Amino acid sequence: MQIGIISTGIYLPETVITGEKIARLAGIPKEIVEDKMGIKKKTVPGADDHTCVMGVHAAKKAISKARINPLEIDLVIYIGEEHKEYPLWTAGIKLQEEIGAYNAWAFDAALRCGTTIMALKVAKSMMVSDPNINTVLLAGGYRNGDFIDYSNKRTQFMFNLGAGGGAILLQKGYERNVILESKLITDGSFSEDVVVKAGGTKHPLTEHNLSLHKLDVQDFEGMKTRLEQKSMNHFLKVIRTSLSESGYTEKDIQYLGLLHMKRSAHDYVLKELGLSKEQSIYLEEYGHIGQMDQILSLELAQKEGKLKDGDIVVLVSAGIGYAWGATTIRWGKEVGK
Repeated sequence: MQIGIISTGIYLPETVITGEKIARLAGIPKEIVEDKMGIKKKTVPGADDHTCVMGVHAAKKAISKARINPLEIDLVIYIGEEHKEYPLWTAGIKLQEEIGAYNAWAFDAALRCGTTIMALKVAKSMMVSDPNINTVLLAGGYRNGDFIDYSNKRTQFMFNLGAGGGAILLQKGYERNVILESKLITDGSFSEDVVVKAGGTKHPLTEHNLSLHKLDVQDFEGMKTRLEQKSMNHFLKVIRTSLSESGYTEKDIQYLGLLHMKRSAHDYVLKELGLSKEQSIYLEEYGHIGQMDQILSLELAQKEGKLKDGDIVVLVSAGIGYAWGATTIRWGKEVGK
């Protein structure tokens, strides 16, 4: 049974911060931010760019492009961040209401910046197993840049965190942009390395610990050493396994939709897979919009004419925790059919 992407939607705030300004705020050379971190500029939320709201904007764009009635949607999976309008809240149900998907039911999914890949796997499995789920919307927003303190050197690798919303519409029996297999790896040894320390049950938020309500790395050197040993291998493993289980190899890849990461890591993955820079898009003009990166990369690739019928596309994610994921897609119409 084929599950295909019928449309995508992206919402980007109008406000941006440049790499030059980030460098000034952090007290580091502009060249480090722009060239090594790969941030020419990134999106930051405006006054009305709340997390779920940005997901609503993206969802409405996807629905409009697909030319479907929201009443046709059977399930809404919220793929946005837990940092949203209210601390304890099911955003998917609000998003469902705002887009008019009154015949659907909704739930929130979370795997940090790996959520979109995870949700594609979950959605496909649910659609295959449940005859009543035919059209599924994945949508949400992201603005974890709110938790970044540019004076904290331990969080430099997260200075790229931006803001935006993304959406994907899936339909059972749709024979274009077919979702093939996904592979995910999670490693709990990193689970408490990167946290917002204050605001949970361990350290309830008070007037005395507001300074701890920011992202921080509790064991910076230890995490760096452990991550360097595993991260690139896991990136390559999820990509190759997703491809293999879909009946392909890395030689079949025409486009790789990578999350934003430092330039050297991006180039390393391409080199190891034998891909050219033209077979991906480096998101240096946007920053890292969490789990929306894969959707943004897909939309940019379409606009730039990088995708054609039959192309094998792999979307790749990584999220704090740590989690790595990849999904293989056969783009457009299958060649020969």
